[in-house]
Order: sequence, then structure tokens, then C-alpha cells
Amino acid sequence: MAPIDPRAPFDLSGRVAIVTGASSGLGERFARVLDAAGAQVVVTARRAARIEALAADLRDGLPIAADLADPGAAGAIVDAARERFGRIDVLVNNAGAGTDMPAIDLPVDDFRRVIEVNLVAPFALAQAAAGAMLDQGSGSIVNIASQFGLVGTSAGLSAYSAAKGGLVNLTRHLAAEWSPKGVRVNALAPGYFATEMTRDVFEDERFVAWTTRNTPLRRTGREGELDGALLYLASDASSYTTGSVLVVDGGWTAI
Repeated sequence: MAPIDPRAPFDLSGRVAIVTGASSGLGERFARVLDAAGAQVVVTARRAARIEALAADLRDGLPIAADLADPGAAGAIVDAARERFGRIDVLVNNAGAGTDMPAIDLPVDDFRRVIEVNLVAPFALAQAAAGAMLDQGSGSIVNIASQFGLVGTSAGLSAYSAAKGGLVNLTRHLAAEWSPKGVRVNALAPGYFATEMTRDVFEDERFVAWTTRNTPLRRTGREGELDGALLYLASDASSYTTGSVLVVDGGWTAI
């Protein structure tokens, strides 16, 4: 019997990954994790200077400044990645936006903008990347959803929750369509993690107390606690996993 190496399926050497929203927070961390696992990583976000600095810090990174609200952005990102590396193996749809306002007061245009960034743009990226993945007969798409894509909340996150709920079911649908041809599609649903986007709420002591009280592990997420989940879904370690939602929320959705 051959020796068992449980680490081997997590190796991304020779793979090409795209990470959106990589200029800070979870996206930057995801790019570094995939790079450390051996992948060549394409990092994209609106802030060119930040992703250029990140790409320079990776082994073989490619920065692409883009606004995903631009209808042509998805195709341009995928084309640039294929021109540089010749293939696409992993897409991490991480870019996102949100509002914190009671639903009764939320302007419809603001609701529409959040849906555009959190649901329409990930679909466009997935569609563009799948063109390459289906041609090669393999690929892994990881949509970054949220605990609020699975449950409601009294917080003012109606647009965000609607978009992430849509992303969860879009994940299932794309998996059903594309997995027979070798392209797996899964979602990662984090709970509360301190990032640049959530900085303001984490400075609110009442918010931290409320979150801690409603989380079975009695704390928010820590840096690095999404690394294993992301790497699992991106790599061959999850070769028999598709259409799934991996929740990393300290137990929030369990109660």
C-alpha cells in the first residue's frame, strides 16, 4: 500500500487562481493563502496601488485593476489571466459591498447597487471563468457568501442578505449545470470577521457584545480561521464536493 499524504490534495502547484476584492481584508488573505499553496494568483480590485503591492509580494502574481460594476470587467479579467498564464483553475468571487440601513429607509437604487456588486458581478465572473474551465474539463469556483445568506437578521442588511442569499442558490444552480463537465462550484459563508469593510461596526462595543452573545463560540472570527476552508474548496481536497455551502461562523446559524 502506497504511503498516504493527506496534505497532497491541498497542493495548488501549477494552478492559476483569480481572487476578486483582493486589495484588503479577506480577499488579500485569500490571495496569500492560494499563493502559499503553490498557485499563480491573479488579484483584482479597484485600488490599483494596493493590488500591485500585493502582487509584488506573491511568487508570481498578476494585478488587474478593475471595477466589477463595469459590464466588460469580467471578460477583461479572464482574458488577461489566460493571456498571462494560459488557463484558469480557481475563481474566488470575494468582492462585495453592503449598506447598514433599515429596509424601510433604504433607497431602491442603493439596494440595486448592492445586488449588482454581490450577485450580478459574481455571476459574470463565474460565467467568464467557466468558459475557460469547461474547455479544460476542470475548475473550482468559490463564491464568498455570508451567514446572512442563510438566515435573517435584525441588523439593517436587507440588500446584503438578499444578495448573499441569491449567491448561495446561484452556487447550487451553477454546480448542477457545470459539475457534469468537471467544474465544481461551492460557497464559503463566513460569520463576522474584522476587516476594512467591517471596521466601523467592530468599533461599536454594543455590536461586539451583541455578536458575542449570539455566537455559540462567544467570539468573532480571527485572522486565518478561513484559510483551511478556502483552501479545501479551491483544491482537489474537495474533489467530490460541489453545490455545497461551507459555513464558518462560530455556530451563528446553528441556533
